[in-house]
Amino acid sequence: MLAVVFGLLCLVGGRTVGSQDVTGSRFVCNAIPPGAEPGCGYGPTGNRVQSSSPVEDELRNTIIQLRETILQQKETIVSQQGTIKELNSKLARCEAAADEMAQGKSRGQGSRRKEYGKNTMGDLPRDPSETIDQLGKTMQTLKGRLENLEQSLRLPSTNSSAGGAAALTPLPPELRELLRQRLGALETQLLRKVAELEEEKSQLYNETAAHRQRTESALNSLMERIMELEKSNNAFKSPEDFKVSLPLRTNYLYGRIKKSLPEMYAFTVCMWLKSSASPGIGTPFSYGVPGQANEIVLIEWGNNPIELLVNDKVAQLPLSVSDGRWHHICITWTTRDGFWEAYQDGERLGTGDNLAPWHPIKPGGVIILGQEQDIVGGRFDATQAFVGELSQFNMWDRVLRPVDIMGLANCSAYMPGNVVPWIDANVEVFGGASKAALEICEDRAFDS
Repeated sequence: MLAVVFGLLCLVGGRTVGSQDVTGSRFVCNAIPPGAEPGCGYGPTGNRVQSSSPVEDELRNTIIQLRETILQQKETIVSQQGTIKELNSKLARCEAAADEMAQGKSRGQGSRRKEYGKNTMGDLPRDPSETIDQLGKTMQTLKGRLENLEQSLRLPSTNSSAGGAAALTPLPPELRELLRQRLGALETQLLRKVAELEEEKSQLYNETAAHRQRTESALNSLMERIMELEKSNNAFKSPEDFKVSLPLRTNYLYGRIKKSLPEMYAFTVCMWLKSSASPGIGTPFSYGVPGQANEIVLIEWGNNPIELLVNDKVAQLPLSVSDGRWHHICITWTTRDGFWEAYQDGERLGTGDNLAPWHPIKPGGVIILGQEQDIVGGRFDATQAFVGELSQFNMWDRVLRPVDIMGLANCSAYMPGNVVPWIDANVEVFGGASKAALEICEDRAFDS
């Protein structure tokens, strides 16, 4: 542009000099000395040929005005490019935040969101309500900045020309359209994010209400169960009138006697059993001590006969109780010669000796009803579990007389065990085993 203006000045200067000598004249443009005004009014000697005309002054002012206008527009474009870069950066951060929140939401509705990285829009709060308010404020701020930018573009600027004021060249349409598209996309994303957060807030509220309802339902069921158990316990006419039911062959249904045994050199254990399990009724009871899980065990496993184990030594008993009826059984043992006896329904069916002779029963162990112990108090095997019902489990530290055992079997005598008596407070049940009221003699008579 400056070259064009320079050429015009040369042309105008030539015409002015040529008006003095119309014929036979030439016009030569020389280099402008440093500090001199632009123009061609200098001869070879550097002296000015003629004084400046009004046309030259007007052209010179126009050049200066165009130069100032170009510089102002350049500054405006640079400023607007910076604003666009800032808005693009914010849009990228919003998109990153939206992607991160979407990924966090896909990992689970109840999970907590990761903390967002800090940016010029501020950290998004954890609470959905605060997030919505923050996004709304950010959107309003961006709208305000856009309006201010558009107003600044519309404001006229004073031109330094002598003829009056002229407006700056407006922002290019492509740049303005790109800016508006970016801001529109940002506003759409913000509105969508607000809607998602509102939906998430509603879902969280619904999940909380559902969880509260489930918790209250579980508590109510638990309270009803406790009331039933209390009512069942209170229904026992006496502490010993109850039974323990073990309906499934599993490794988690069992009962436990709270009392342990002292050191004993003889014992008698009696109980009522009812089972129809096949093959084998399982393990009605077991007593384990540290170092010997099979200190005392009564078991019928598979097709084998009922066995009595003392210190892991075995004796087979001639008993048969798997017909689904109530049977009274008693087992006696003494350390002297390891002598044992087996009674069913008051009748002695078998005897033997050499079962762990001279071995004292060790104290401090655990008595389990319905399971055989591989370690003290645990590691049960479902295939050895007792299936059925049992009651009146009593234990003495001596050998009972046959007449006493008969009295227990025909309900003509009541004699609780002096080591382990059968009372409600002394028996715990686990894994779904249950206790229920039972008058054994009446129930046995009904079976008969």
